[in-house]
Order: sequence, then structure tokens, then C-alpha cells
Amino acid sequence: MKRVREREIPLAPIDRILHKVGAERVSDEAIRALRDLLERIAEEIAKEALEAAKHAGRKTVTKEDIEFATKRLFRVIQL
Repeated sequence: MKRVREREIPLAPIDRILHKVGAERVSDEAIRALRDLLERIAEEIAKEALEAAKHAGRKTVTKEDIEFATKRLFRVIQL
């Protein structure tokens, strides 16, 4: 039996974002693909941020940890 991974981000906000930037029509497949990508990116940022917090001797992940992790992971991409 194949195990289905539970998603965290709902599809509706992804659809709204795509329409907000000008898409007239968006396929369900495109919405799911963007959602899956955003979740993978968020998980990687969260892992890096957690490592930064641990390195600093903290249990709490801060905004600064998220910003540091984002810069570290996306050095090439300007967000």
C-alpha cells in the first residue's frame, strides 16, 4: 500500500498567488507542483534555521535564524 504524504500548505492560497501575478487560468497540476516545491523549500529553510539556533545554543528558532538560513540557501537568488 502506497503511503500518501500529508501536505501542509493548502492549494487555494497557491492558486490565488498565481492569479495575483497575472495568470488567467492555472491547472490543478501546476498549483500542486508549486505547492510541493514551496513546501520542500520551506522544509530546507527550517532545517538550516534549526541548525543555526542549535549552534547558538538556543532551542528557539528566531526570525534571524530564518533570514540567515534563507541567505545561506539562496546565495545566488535575490529574494
